Amino acid sequence: MLTRKSTKDLMVDISEYPHVPSDISLKQAIRIIKNSMLEMPGCFQPMIALVFDERGLVGTLRLRDILKGLEPNFLRPLASVQGYTEDTAGLSIIWDSLFDMGSKELIERPVSEVMDPITAFVGPDDSVVKAAYLMIHNDLLILPVLEDKKRLIGLIRMIEVFDVLSSGVLEN
Repeated sequence: MLTRKSTKDLMVDISEYPHVPSDISLKQAIRIIKNSMLEMPGCFQPMIALVFDERGLVGTLRLRDILKGLEPNFLRPLASVQGYTEDTAGLSIIWDSLFDMGSKELIERPVSEVMDPITAFVGPDDSVVKAAYLMIHNDLLILPVLEDKKRLIGLIRMIEVFDVLSSGVLEN
């Protein structure tokens, strides 16, 4: 039965993901992530590193976050104003030549400036449906599983949540 599945039934060990300190530079994080990708026989998806500080897990770092953190500020598209949409084709051409120049300084930024902070978590006895809700409404691919709202005991990933929920829907 779908609603009887709990997050502890699906959670994976945190050792499956690279770990980076929040205060290291993007350059150092890139090295750690690239080394962990090369060590693995098949790169898992989504490629996410877990970000820790002295308090514990504080965020996640996706490859997209790193690339976005290396993008010079003046090249970032502006928000649409009253239906006006910016033509980004021209920016992509400029981005190509300026990415290397601007990224040399930006690569020294701390991981904490570009990571996604942890904003949601589940407990080991929470339902998979609750995990799905939090993932959807917080745009997350992984969700920490905390015991007593303090101790990290694992992660639940969108792929396992999708598998369980889609199987339940198909059976009905």
